[in-house]
Amino acid sequence: MSAGAEKKPEKKPDTKPEKGLRSGFTTGACSAAAAKAATLALLTQQPVSEIEITLPIGRREMFAVEKCELAPDAATCAVVKDAGDDPDCTHGAHLTATVSWSDQPGRIELDRGGGVGLITRPGLGLEIGTPAINPVPWRNITEMVREAAGSALASRGLRVVISVPDGDEMAKQTQNERLGIMGGISILGTTGIVVPFSTAAFKASIVNGIDVARAAGQDAVVLTTGGKSEEFAIKILGLPEVCFVQMGDFTGFSLRACTHRQVRKIYLCGMPGKMSKIAKGTMQTHAAGSEVDLEFLAAIAADCGAAADVVEEVRKANTARHVSEIVAARQVHGFWNAVAQKVVQACRAHVRGAAAVECVLTDFGGQVIGRWCE
Repeated sequence: MSAGAEKKPEKKPDTKPEKGLRSGFTTGACSAAAAKAATLALLTQQPVSEIEITLPIGRREMFAVEKCELAPDAATCAVVKDAGDDPDCTHGAHLTATVSWSDQPGRIELDRGGGVGLITRPGLGLEIGTPAINPVPWRNITEMVREAAGSALASRGLRVVISVPDGDEMAKQTQNERLGIMGGISILGTTGIVVPFSTAAFKASIVNGIDVARAAGQDAVVLTTGGKSEEFAIKILGLPEVCFVQMGDFTGFSLRACTHRQVRKIYLCGMPGKMSKIAKGTMQTHAAGSEVDLEFLAAIAADCGAAADVVEEVRKANTARHVSEIVAARQVHGFWNAVAQKVVQACRAHVRGAAAVECVLTDFGGQVIGRWCE
């Protein structure tokens, strides 16, 4: 569930939807808009009907404010999430912010209200006992509150509470409870934009990326699981940017597309979750259709010489990220190299040895933790 900052001085994320499809906004962007509107209403003691914010990607957008309630020491505003033509269970949710004064000058305190999840298990990139508000939305919310508050923060602070009416019911349609996010939805989004892509359109974008690389005379393609893994891979591999293609969850399709276009070397770069799925032979890694096989990872830990109690910890882990924390803390040497080796073996088998394959596996900060080439 965690999403960290992923800005880099290279190309911006593509926020243009497929022709005919309409983009929308993330829960994080809507929360930031509600929080800024509530801050402005508190300061001016006037109702706010619309508010402009800066999205995490740097774009300015205007949001309609659905509700604005005022009191002398607090204001509550709500923004309705419009997910565009790629709606999920939070489409139509009322992202609500209540902003009140505090006695800590200069400080902006952010907390959860009803319908926003609470982190109760390790392995999610957020501390246990904290709100399920990921780092990029957290920063965006506080930045927008600070923008609205201006010099008023010099004499006192602000407390911001994000809530989502019926968020606990929405969360039942997600994997939050299984992952240990209790009581509501997560506030997510690294760009602020929900970009709708049909399966066909996304696959077409993969093929286009491979074709561009080949047209540029490159015989190596780097398949990454997303923008963050691409950012890390660019720094690690040092190949021309044209070589990098985001495959998302479509591993098998992307491998075949590479070999059909006579790509001689295929790199797969990603983080523990999806790479662990690929290592098991899963070639479509969407969360809705596959889960990390912890028994499989426990067996790898055992093969790497981990003690029985460590193997059991891995078996009972919450997420692949949690496994990463366990093997690092317990010094299970060679674990992620072994996972990378299995990724390579699974991918070469999928394309029947038609291309050389290398796997580069990173942690969530971009450090290489496993690598294998055959």
